Amino acid sequence: MTTSLARFSVRRPVIVLVIWLAVVGAGFTVGIGVFERLVGDVGVVPGSESSRAADVRDELAPEPEEITAVVTGVDAADPAVTAAVDRVGAQVRAMPGVAEVSPPLPSTATGQAVLFTVTMAHGDDAADVAAQAAERIRAGLDQGTVTVTGGTLSEDEFSEQAASDVARAELFSTPVMLLLLLIVFGGLLAAGLPLLIAVVGVGGTFGVLYAFSQVTDVSVYSIQIVTMLAVGLAVDYALLVVYRFREERATDPEVGPAVLRTARTAGRTVLFSGLTVAVALAGLTVFPDPFLRSMGIAGTAVVVLDLLAALTLLPALLTLFGKRIKPRAPRPAGVGVFARLARLVQRRPAVTALTVLAAMLFIAIPVFDMRLSAGDPRLLPTSTQTRALWDELSVHYPDEIRPDEVSAVVAAAPDSPAVTALRDQIQTLPGVRQVEVFPIGDRSLVEADVDEAHQDAVANAVRALPAPVETLVGGDTARLIDYRGMLADRLPWAAALVALGTLVLLFLFTGSILLPIKAVLTNLLSIGAALGAVVWVFQQGNLGQAALDGTNLTVPVLVAAIAFGLSVDYEVFLLSRMRERWLAGVKPEVAVAEGLQLTGRIVTAAALLLAIVFAGFVAGGFAPIRAIGLGLVLAVLLDATIVRMLLVPATMTLLGRWNWWAPAWLARLHARIGLTEATPDPAPAPALALTR
Repeated sequence: MTTSLARFSVRRPVIVLVIWLAVVGAGFTVGIGVFERLVGDVGVVPGSESSRAADVRDELAPEPEEITAVVTGVDAADPAVTAAVDRVGAQVRAMPGVAEVSPPLPSTATGQAVLFTVTMAHGDDAADVAAQAAERIRAGLDQGTVTVTGGTLSEDEFSEQAASDVARAELFSTPVMLLLLLIVFGGLLAAGLPLLIAVVGVGGTFGVLYAFSQVTDVSVYSIQIVTMLAVGLAVDYALLVVYRFREERATDPEVGPAVLRTARTAGRTVLFSGLTVAVALAGLTVFPDPFLRSMGIAGTAVVVLDLLAALTLLPALLTLFGKRIKPRAPRPAGVGVFARLARLVQRRPAVTALTVLAAMLFIAIPVFDMRLSAGDPRLLPTSTQTRALWDELSVHYPDEIRPDEVSAVVAAAPDSPAVTALRDQIQTLPGVRQVEVFPIGDRSLVEADVDEAHQDAVANAVRALPAPVETLVGGDTARLIDYRGMLADRLPWAAALVALGTLVLLFLFTGSILLPIKAVLTNLLSIGAALGAVVWVFQQGNLGQAALDGTNLTVPVLVAAIAFGLSVDYEVFLLSRMRERWLAGVKPEVAVAEGLQLTGRIVTAAALLLAIVFAGFVAGGFAPIRAIGLGLVLAVLLDATIVRMLLVPATMTLLGRWNWWAPAWLARLHARIGLTEATPDPAPAPALALTR
């Protein structure tokens, strides 16, 4: 398959180039329209009880747009301060679209702040009115420090911060990637081809996401992560292909045959590598959360796009410009730092495996303390208005910093016996301070003010109460409970889909039963260690990071899916050359050492490149993006070093010939359907039989 694609690219390189130019052109012209169609929904479970409660409230009694203004660093009792706030309040109240401005509220905690709120009238332009009112307040008050935000203004800050973090990561990663590629290849042309494939991947990504936005929601956060993933994978695949092309030209300098041999070997590796990453990301489509689902759909499509570019466009470019890329001097497969490392591990494989296993499990220990959280303004940097308002309220108005009410939408009038009974029952629950009832349309809204420690218990207790009429429990706490329940229900299905797909693909790639199982288990170690570090840093507050209430609810699943795919990615890189050496007739332990030597440099370089891409996230200001970045950086580096360089050689040495074993009936099945390419070197024995 890969040879057939490459053969067409070698024969018709200009046609292939024109096709991809059209794809990229469409992506950077039409495709960028996706940025106008993005949604900010995260942590939502469509169809859940909390979601239906929110829909009913929005239909019957939509909450108006509201902003909060706090003036700090002033004497709240100073008549001049009061007069200035009253004057600005009157100006804002007179603006079209403003429904109400609350009276100034002096801080009783410090006496050095004044707070007031502005409520907008319902209408399509409410968000614009809120932005104009905020600007009027900032311009009209010249005393103290003025902080104004809320509603849509806060939502925009979350989205803008995420976009800003990823843009900063791109600015950081691109020149560093080019420098590293120059070091690896020693030439500008060879180093530039992976980056060119990356540009193609980004342009195609925009087009794919725009197409998906026509039929489903695409999250504003997912597009940033998917774009960076497109860059990382494109560079990885192109790196592997170009590296192998240089090796093949050292054997035969003719470009065309070298491209075909590269496609037969490295191309096959790229094919299986890409498919395994796509399977891992496809597991996210099992979740109904628009963010995770859009990540799964878009991520899978992007991987396939990068895969096709590496198998068609790159061979065409090598055909046109390959003569200008220096061949790599041939070196003995069993000589080098990675071969020496493998032989060192093979002296004590059991000790090495147990030591690595213990170290990885130790790093993963904080995972058992993980608590999912929807987050709060502390996720943002202190330079944002939303975070600044939170900090000011914490000091001057601590009573305002408390969880939202646990609410219930009841299909009955406020004075009905059903609503009265429900109110009285809720009032008796531990942790409930006060219960209020409001009419909304032909229904009632019951709101309970609950202390933070009893939020989950009260929400679950209200749901468990017998109700003669439809009662929908909603609010932030209920939404988080529904999200956790969704993860518990769907995670086993997602894990089964990913595991089964990975096992099948790796069986087709290797013809082995044990190697796919080993790959899945070792990948779980990398994921566990990466998530353990994320919890330790962000949730428990280490390395200068203030402790957060929990781990953002989207981080664990997303990091696990991407990290699993990338881990299998490197596994395929290694197994491809180990299998080649084994098929060439060398002993199993020698095949392991030589395969590691042949791939160690490329796996290390690929891991560094991806780590650089994701490291830009860590330097951002939005905590979930930083957590995702840290998790992926650690997953990639731990997997490419400790796992692939130590644990894999150790376990494969212990398994010996059993590495390539399969039952006779599966061996026959693989012989019929296994996706293999003909190799120029004769294989002294079938890949699946234990005859040596």
